[in-house]
Amino acid sequence: METCDPDNPDKANRLWIDRLADEDVAFLKRFLLLSGSLKDLAKAYEVSYPTVRLRLDRLIQKVEIGDELIASDAGPFERSARYLLAEGLIDDTVYKALVEAHQCELKQTQNHKPL
Repeated sequence: METCDPDNPDKANRLWIDRLADEDVAFLKRFLLLSGSLKDLAKAYEVSYPTVRLRLDRLIQKVEIGDELIASDAGPFERSARYLLAEGLIDDTVYKALVEAHQCELKQTQNHKPL
């Protein structure tokens, strides 16, 4: 998940792999070293095939989300909320409510700036 770094505004434009959590990079590395075999990956992690498939699907979703949100100029809050959604830590209803509340707050802040 991303963190806000006001001293580095280009952080959002990093390579996709740099936006992944360490455990996602480790999973991806292991996946590559096992030649992309989900069956072997499930054995290595001692979990079921569907569990590994779900983890890979979430990883794919995070990469896609990151690229989509960079293209749409989404800010760190929205990107973080989307990553939480991809991880299954929040559901779609919570995601939408958080983003709407954040956008409302941003509008209120912009309307109250001194000239």
